[in-house]
Amino acid sequence: MSQNAIGLLASYLYVFAVLALGEVLRRWRGYPIEFTRKFVHVGVGMWAWGTVALFEDRLWAIIPPLTFVGLNYISYKRDLFASMETGEEGNLGTVYFPLSFAAAILWLWPWPALLVGALMVMTWGDATAAVVGKRWGKHLYRTGKALRSWEGSLAMMLAGWIAVTVALHSLGGLGLGLAMSYAGVVSAIATLVEGITPWQIDNLTVPLASGLILYWLLT
Repeated sequence: MSQNAIGLLASYLYVFAVLALGEVLRRWRGYPIEFTRKFVHVGVGMWAWGTVALFEDRLWAIIPPLTFVGLNYISYKRDLFASMETGEEGNLGTVYFPLSFAAAILWLWPWPALLVGALMVMTWGDATAAVVGKRWGKHLYRTGKALRSWEGSLAMMLAGWIAVTVALHSLGGLGLGLAMSYAGVVSAIATLVEGITPWQIDNLTVPLASGLILYWLLT
């Protein structure tokens, strides 16, 4: 079996395992949709690391995320993967994220640290913002139909800063101080973009903005 075929098989096994575990947590452990949705979001986003480790060809690497663009749209319509669906009309975040994943692969494939870093702000930042905002968010603001909190946005920036630092330091060979500096810029701008993004399309705008800043800073 070729390396790309191994990557393809591992991708599907991993993502379906995350979805299955999310469903187990929802049905048999009683976790709310808000938790299982973020669990799936983080789990799938972390496959960026597996993607750069296993695939040799970007055209093979984009097959799984493009597959889930279609599957997640079906799930949005038919509640196929209940553990990640809010039932909220017009919320296509689960479709936009694999689309961003595929775009990052096509664009940033020669720079694994940038590819992973571009996805980490949304992977960890968004999930952390949701948890912190729901529990401790007192100072609210609205962008379009989206209601956010300043506490959640700060949590997103800090979580994104850490996650991008790890990517740049471990995959990009940057010294820790330099990696932290670049990651701080990226996470701050990405948090601003998330805060002003209307129409619930931040799963598109945040990874793409993160990728743009990383590309500008490091290429």
